Amino acid sequence: MERRKLLLVSANRYAVPYPVYPIGLSYLHSYLSSRLPHFEIRLFDFNFHTLESFRDFLLDYKPDYTGISFRNIDDVDSTRRTWFIDGYKDIVETLKNTVETRIIIGGSAFSIFPREMFAFIQPEFGIHGEGEESLLHLLQCLEKKSDPSHIEGLVYKKADTIEVNPRNHFIRHLDLTFDNEMLDFYWGKSGMLNIQTKRGCPHKCIYCTYPLIEGSKVRTLNADQIVETMADLYFNKEINYVFFTDSVFNISNPFNIELAEKILKRGLKIKWGAYFSPHGLDRQMLKLFADAGLTHIEFGTESLSDSTLKHYGKHFTVQDVVDVSDLCNELDIYFSHFLILGGYGETEESINEGFENALRFNNTVFFPYIGMRIYPGTKLQEYAILEGVIQPDDDLLEPAYYLAKGINYDTLKERAEKTERRFVFPDEDVVTVMNKMRARKRKGMLWHHLKK
Repeated sequence: MERRKLLLVSANRYAVPYPVYPIGLSYLHSYLSSRLPHFEIRLFDFNFHTLESFRDFLLDYKPDYTGISFRNIDDVDSTRRTWFIDGYKDIVETLKNTVETRIIIGGSAFSIFPREMFAFIQPEFGIHGEGEESLLHLLQCLEKKSDPSHIEGLVYKKADTIEVNPRNHFIRHLDLTFDNEMLDFYWGKSGMLNIQTKRGCPHKCIYCTYPLIEGSKVRTLNADQIVETMADLYFNKEINYVFFTDSVFNISNPFNIELAEKILKRGLKIKWGAYFSPHGLDRQMLKLFADAGLTHIEFGTESLSDSTLKHYGKHFTVQDVVDVSDLCNELDIYFSHFLILGGYGETEESINEGFENALRFNNTVFFPYIGMRIYPGTKLQEYAILEGVIQPDDDLLEPAYYLAKGINYDTLKERAEKTERRFVFPDEDVVTVMNKMRARKRKGMLWHHLKK
C-alpha cells in the first residue's frame, strides 16, 4: 500500500520571552504514528522556518493532509495588542496556493474561537479541544470516504452554517516522543522541554479559557509514561530541565505525589518547573516535589487583594499566597507571581492594598499585566456585556480588554517601584537579558535572575 502523507504544522511565531516547544504537535505525532502505520507524518515549525521555506517544503513533500495548530490569538498585552491572526491566514493561503491538500486546523487558539477562526481561515475541517482521537477518526473517515460529521470536537461546514460538535470523551494515556530537530532548537533557544501531566481545570476564574480548551474535568495522564519520557530526555538526550505545561500543576495532588515518588525511584536528576495555584500546598508536599526536582514555580496569583481575588473567582486568600511563598523560600524553590491589575472588580483601594501586601513577600518576582483579555464563553464576557464594555455580538477575535474604571494606570509603575520589590511590567525588555543568559549556557527558567 502506498503511504499517505500527513503534515503537522505549528503556526506559532511568538517567542517572548523565549520560543515554546509545540508540545501539542508532538502528542499528535506520537498518537497517530502508532495508529496509522500506512501514514508518513512530518512536522513543520514556524518558529524556525519562513513562508518561503514552507513553500519549498510543500512542493517537495506534497502532503495529502495538512493539520495546522494555532497556539495564540494575540500577545495578551493590553499595552501592545499584537494580533497573530493575519499571519495565520498568510500561512493557510500559502498552503492553498502551493499544493492540493486537505486542510484541518486546531490548537488552543482555535479551540477558543472555533466558529470565528473557521470562518476567517476557511479550512475544510477543524478540531476544537484535545485533538488526538478526533484527528485519528477524521483521517480514518476521509480515507474510507465515509461521513465524519459524528466525530466529537469536529468543526465543519454544513450548508451555510458552521457546525461545532460537542466533546464528551477524553484521553488518559498518551505517548510522547520529541522530534530531534525541534528538540535541538528549543533546548538551545529555550533551555527546556515541555511535558503535560494532566489536562482539564476545575477552577472557575472569571477570565480563563482553560476549561474551554481542555474541559473542566481533570484527567491525569499515565505517571509511568511521563517518567519514562523524562528518563529518555535525561539519559539519552542529556536534557536536564522540563516544564510541566498543565493549566495548574497542583490539582490531583495524590497523582502529583505518585509522580514525584516515581521520579525519585527512577533516579532522575532532572529539574522541573510548573504553573501552581497558591492553595492546597503544605511543607511536606513541597519538600517532596523539591526532592524530585522542582526548582521553579509560577503562581497564578493574579491579585494581592482579597476583595479582588473574590471578584476574579479565585479560591484562595492573600494569606495563603504569603504562606506558600514563605515555604518556597524555606525550601529554596524559586517562585514568581503573575498579577492582573485593573481587572473586573479592581479599585484604586484594592490596587493600593495589593502594593502594600507586596511588602510581605521576599525573594520573588512579580509579573503584572494590565487589564483582562475578554474571551467568549467566560464570566468576564457576561460582566463586560452588562457594563457596556463590549456588545453581545462582538466576536472578540480581535483583542478586547476589560480595564476597570477609576484607576490611575499612569502611576502603576511608580507605585510598584515604591514597594522596593521586583515588578516586571510587560513593556520591560526581558528578552535581551534572557538571551544573554542563554548565551552563557544557562538552562531552565531564568526569571529568578531578574530579582532585586
